[in-house]
Amino acid sequence: MEIAHRSRLAWKQEQLRVWDLLHLITPWLLLTISTVIYFSGVLPASGERFWPRGASVLGLVAVSVLWVLFGHTLPIKRRRLRPVPAGVFLVGLLVLCVILMTYSDIFLVFTIAGFFHAYLLRPWPLGVLGVLATSVVLNGSAMRGAGPVPGVLAEFILIVTVQTAAIGVGILLTARTEPEERRREELVERLEAALHENAGLHAQLVAQARESGAQDERQRLAREIHDTLAQGLAGIITQLQAAERSASVRGEPEEHVARALRLARSSLTEARRSVRALAPRELGRAHLPDALRTLTERWSQEQGISARVEVTGAREPLSPAIEVSLFRVAQESLTNVAKHARASRVGVTLSYTGAEVLLDVRDDGRGFTNGAGAGFGLTSMRQRIRGVGGHVEVQSAPGEGTSVSARVPAIAPGGTRTGGENGR
Repeated sequence: MEIAHRSRLAWKQEQLRVWDLLHLITPWLLLTISTVIYFSGVLPASGERFWPRGASVLGLVAVSVLWVLFGHTLPIKRRRLRPVPAGVFLVGLLVLCVILMTYSDIFLVFTIAGFFHAYLLRPWPLGVLGVLATSVVLNGSAMRGAGPVPGVLAEFILIVTVQTAAIGVGILLTARTEPEERRREELVERLEAALHENAGLHAQLVAQARESGAQDERQRLAREIHDTLAQGLAGIITQLQAAERSASVRGEPEEHVARALRLARSSLTEARRSVRALAPRELGRAHLPDALRTLTERWSQEQGISARVEVTGAREPLSPAIEVSLFRVAQESLTNVAKHARASRVGVTLSYTGAEVLLDVRDDGRGFTNGAGAGFGLTSMRQRIRGVGGHVEVQSAPGEGTSVSARVPAIAPGGTRTGGENGR
């Protein structure tokens, strides 16, 4: 049902676009046809010279062009068509048509544009009046040579009446359906806004759940390492130190004891480092923009590759899960550049756009073909960003470098979106 509704809505919107385009181009099309036929057929056939009759027509056509441009086309494109200016435009259009038709009946074609413009007049009685005025001008010009004969006059009245009624019914039906269409459009807009808000709320819930789960997992791992591995290694060191002292007293140092002691101390150091490294140490001392600068500068010095960091938009505090994910994407991307790209320049851009945060890592290296960038690192990167409600795009081509773009929702540490409806 939802798919069918969307199909009907798309079809209705396409109809409206075609109808709006028809209103926009019809006066230009009819004026062009009339003018081309007049200057290519009427004047040569009658043997008239261009001056002064042709020059007069050309001047009237130029005035008509300006009148249509400023009274019809620009207001419609800018959605500033108002009832009074629209009525004034129709009167001026009909006056120009009457004058042009005194030179040639071919400009009856241009007069038809009045019917189309009448559909734009509001309220609807003004539109019907516009149809009536256009019909009188159109048919009056066509019958002006017949004279005031009763039969001709009756025919004229009948034609004008039928024409006005037929076109006026369309204007009336359009006016009746407009409020319903407007309400439908407002409903669709509200539904789209609700869907967008639901998507934002979903992203918040995902980020909150992931942040809560990650924090719990960090604490659990830290407790496990501290209570088991670290405590055990500390006990080993104590025992080995005692054994070393005993061996020294007896003058029988044991080399394997010394090695075990060194190994245990190294393992303890590694265990403590693992506890501290559950989050990137750069983020422990700074926020994401500064951490990215530190990471990139150190990477540039180590690899001898020019790297530049740019931060755009107003900085917003982000959830730790978001910051860690973006930092890891930058870290993995720079690692890939060093391993595979053979690049001479790298650019890292962090963009705060309000509802979202974007991270782009671009290089001018050798690139790769589609399908070649499906390694563990890129897969892990995509999974990490997807876990916080975002997505990653990788674009590359042989000889054209590589671009890694991550887009995530801008969620504050408290779990609220920044820069949007649920923002600050």
